[in-house]
Amino acid sequence: MRPDLAVCYGQERLPRYTSYPTAPHFSAAIGPETYAEWLKAIPQHASTSLYLHVPFCRSMCWYCGCHTSVVRRDEPVALYASALRCEIEQVSGQIGRRIQVDHIHFGGGTPTIMAPETFTDLMGSIRHSFFVPPSADIAVEIDPRTLTDQMVDALAHGGVNRVSLGVQSCDPVVQRAIHRVQSFEETAAATENLRRAGIRGVNFDLIYGLPHQTVDSCLDTVRRCTGLRPDRFSVFGYAHVPTFKKHQRRINEAWLPDSLERHQQSYAMTNALKQAGYLQIGLDHFALPDDDMAAALRSGTLHRNFQGYTTDASNILLGFGASAIGRLPHGYVQNEVGMRAYLEAVAGGKLATIKGYALTDDDRLRADIIERVMCDFGVDLDQICTRHGSAPETMLKSSPRLKKLISDGVVQLDGSSINLAKDSRFLVRSLAAAFDAHLDGSKQLHSRAV
Repeated sequence: MRPDLAVCYGQERLPRYTSYPTAPHFSAAIGPETYAEWLKAIPQHASTSLYLHVPFCRSMCWYCGCHTSVVRRDEPVALYASALRCEIEQVSGQIGRRIQVDHIHFGGGTPTIMAPETFTDLMGSIRHSFFVPPSADIAVEIDPRTLTDQMVDALAHGGVNRVSLGVQSCDPVVQRAIHRVQSFEETAAATENLRRAGIRGVNFDLIYGLPHQTVDSCLDTVRRCTGLRPDRFSVFGYAHVPTFKKHQRRINEAWLPDSLERHQQSYAMTNALKQAGYLQIGLDHFALPDDDMAAALRSGTLHRNFQGYTTDASNILLGFGASAIGRLPHGYVQNEVGMRAYLEAVAGGKLATIKGYALTDDDRLRADIIERVMCDFGVDLDQICTRHGSAPETMLKSSPRLKKLISDGVVQLDGSSINLAKDSRFLVRSLAAAFDAHLDGSKQLHSRAV
C-alpha cells in the first residue's frame, strides 16, 4: 500500500480505458454512411459481439453514470424493444449475411425492466439475424430489487448464462445516501433463483468511494457477498461528475471520502476478496480460480472493452440502442444519445449513428499498448511495436508522464518492458495514460485515478 502515491496521483481525472481513444474524442464526421461502409467491409469469416443498451430504470440511483431514465409504465420499454429489433435487422442487412456472434451483453439502465415476453422476442430477433452458437456467452445486467420469477425463466429460456447483479454496498446508511435501498435478502434470493434456473455465471458489482462509506462497511459488504460465492466481482470507484450527471448533485460532496480514504477502501476490499479465494483480474475485477476470466489472465489472453475486462477476443462489437457504442476494425461508432432522436432514426429506416472515430495506425498501436497495461499491469513494448512496424524508443521518449512514473518508483523499466511495481498497481490507469495521445482535452469528463 502506497498512501503517498494515492495522495500524489489520486486527484487526477483519467479514463477507465475501456476504449482508446475514449468517447469524448468521437465526432460527427463519422455518421450513418460511414458506419454502413464499415459494416459492409466486415471480413467474410469474422465473428462479432453484440451490446444492447436498455436505458430505463424504475428509480434513479444517485451515483449512476449511465445513460438511463426513469419510467413507470411498460409501454415506452416495449416501444424501445421494437426499435431495437428494427435496428438489429438494419445492421444485419448492411452486413449482408448472418454473421456469427459469440458474445452478447445486455446493459443499462436495467435490461430486466423488459417484460419477459419482450425479452424472449428480442432474443428471437437476434437469433434470426445472427448465428448464435450454443457456446455463446450471453450476459445480462440485473437489479435484484425488480427481478421477477417470470423474468428469470425468460432469461434461462433465452440462453442467458451470465448475469451481473448490482449490489454496490450492503450498508443501509450508504444505500439511503445513494437512493438505492436493497436488502441483502433480495440479493441472496435473486442469486438463488437464477442458479436454480440453470444460470451458473453470477457476477456482483460493488462500489467504493460512495457517500458515508467506510473501510469497515466495505469489508462487511465483501464478507456478506462472498458468502453467496458469485463467480466474479467487479469493484469500481465511484465517479462523481455532477456537472454531467445532474442527479449526482443530490449527493453532498462533504459525504464523499477523499483520495486516501478511497484508496484504503479499495485496498481493503481487494485484500478481503483475495483472502476469500478470488484472483484479482486487472484493476477492478475478481474471479474464482476456475473461472474463464482467470484462465484468460493466466494465458495472457485477457481483453478489455466497453463492458470492462472480458474473455472476448473479437475486434468487432456491434452496439444497439440509444447511446450504444460499437467498434469495428475501422473505428468506433456511437448511436443517438437522446431517446426521441434514436427512435426517429430507426423508424425512418436509417442507421442511428450520430458520431464516431476513425482509427489511425498510431491509435491502433497505442490501443494495444494500453489494453495490455490495463490487463497485465505492464507491457512489452518491443513485442507490440514490432507488430505495428514501430520502434519502442518512440513510445519511451515521447511521454513525460512515463518518466515521472518511473522516477516516483511507480513503474519499473527493464529494456523495453514496463511493469507497475506491485504496491503501485492501483495506479494502472496512470500508466495507461502515459500512452494516451488524446488525454489533455478530456480530463474533466473522467473519474479520479484513485
